[in-house]
Amino acid sequence: MLAAVPAQAAPTSAKAIAQQMIKDPAQFAAFNNIVSRESGWNHTATNASSGAYGLVQALPASKMASAGADWKTNPATQIKWGLNYMNERYGSPVGAWNFWQTHHWY
Repeated sequence: MLAAVPAQAAPTSAKAIAQQMIKDPAQFAAFNNIVSRESGWNHTATNASSGAYGLVQALPASKMASAGADWKTNPATQIKWGLNYMNERYGSPVGAWNFWQTHHWY
């Protein structure tokens, strides 16, 4: 009798990757709030009118290349770039979320 071939594990979701990268629950909640509204956790989401791209809707999208050459296809690279952007511009994902709630963009 042949052994059953184990099923392939499903790829780790972008949200699970972000949870692994963002240890603080408040910071993760803020990041989740933004990404849920910007892209619905779709790493290939593209805004038809502006060209913003990815989980964090970078504009121009090519800015994410600073986090890795695989920015178009790798959610982890997009998360890394998005976290860096939020930390540099707003001090943290919580700061970015506070801004987003007022302006509906960040």
